[in-house]
Amino acid sequence: MKSFGTAIILAGGKSSRMGFDKQFIEVNQDRLMDIVINKLKKEFKEIIIVTNKPEGYYKNQYIVTKDIIEGKGPLSGIHAGLKLSSSRYAFVVACDMPHINLDYIRYMKEFIGNENIDGSVTKYGELVEPFNGFYSKGIIENIEKHLLNQRRSINSLLKELNIKYVEESKAREFSPNWDMFINLNTQEDLIGYLKKID
Repeated sequence: MKSFGTAIILAGGKSSRMGFDKQFIEVNQDRLMDIVINKLKKEFKEIIIVTNKPEGYYKNQYIVTKDIIEGKGPLSGIHAGLKLSSSRYAFVVACDMPHINLDYIRYMKEFIGNENIDGSVTKYGELVEPFNGFYSKGIIENIEKHLLNQRRSINSLLKELNIKYVEESKAREFSPNWDMFINLNTQEDLIGYLKKID
């Protein structure tokens, strides 16, 4: 099994703060999702999209799936993606995180190397950034137990796993303004993003 060939994009959120479905936002005539995909496919051979609206991807060349354990938030999406991943580790990102940093992804691959771990994510002070990180297929059962016990928090799951953390100071060498972790939650966030890319 390949170690790092898969990226999982989570697109199943309710987008309640944005007011419309973020996975179908258009930016300069491209969908936000397509912007994320086009960056990721430079580094990953397999792209898995986890969405609550798979019908929106009927012409898509990538793997499209839905939550298996429904209504449990992003952790359900990670679970569904890992179930289909053909790689030992899958990179996980949300569809509203357009600042994909390929240099950082490559660094994380080297950081994980051949170690036998459950995943790797980045620290933000005493907190962690659960997205823009790698997760192992080996944690599928851990996620299932977590969700079936009505525990939806990714962070609480990470505390139970063998996770290798990248320190914030190291991550800021790649993204000084932390934009690779920023997601577009509101229309104001979207307007700010559009101004930056114009």
